[in-house]
Amino acid sequence: MRLHRLPEVMQRWLPGAIWQGPASAEPTVYLTFDDGPIPEETPWVLEQLAAHDAKAVFFCVGDNVERHPDVAQQVVAAGHRLGNHTHHHISGWSSSRDAYFGEVARCQKALDAVQPNAPKLFRPPYGRITPALSRALQPTYDIVMWDVLTCDYDRSYDPERCLRDSLRLTRSGSVVVFHDSIKASRNLRYVLPRYLGELAEQGYRFGLL
Repeated sequence: MRLHRLPEVMQRWLPGAIWQGPASAEPTVYLTFDDGPIPEETPWVLEQLAAHDAKAVFFCVGDNVERHPDVAQQVVAAGHRLGNHTHHHISGWSSSRDAYFGEVARCQKALDAVQPNAPKLFRPPYGRITPALSRALQPTYDIVMWDVLTCDYDRSYDPERCLRDSLRLTRSGSVVVFHDSIKASRNLRYVLPRYLGELAEQGYRFGLL
């Protein structure tokens, strides 16, 4: 079962987290990309976004930022934002408080070296975070969840169906999750350009959180 949208009870479990983008007079979606930056996928994503004058938040794994600072710089230079996705993509459900905060802090240090003085945005890997961890992080970070998870990382997911489902679930204000990762590459490269093109034809704009 693919859980494209987390149930409302989960949203109540994390009060204060961002599940949808700000309201707008125009139909607007808010694009996000998780797990990069990597040279194999992220520059291609930037090309697709540029073709539609779309901006996005890239929730980065800190280890990837340290390995590929030039790719992270490309993201910033193109007018996008970097967000924190922990240093090694760890789960908040199976990590100690100290270990989790250490991961967040190490990732943020890598991000600040590339994009200093930017808004501090955080997305928990797998969406797994406890209310206590969320409360502790919220004075410093905006916790960004999502309204539509494309499940592009699922290699058993037919690309055409992934596209259809993503378009069907998208609504104005949706925070949409793609992944600039090797695992997601097949679906990402099929879905993203078609998704952007279809929404642009429907009059959507692509906002930045």
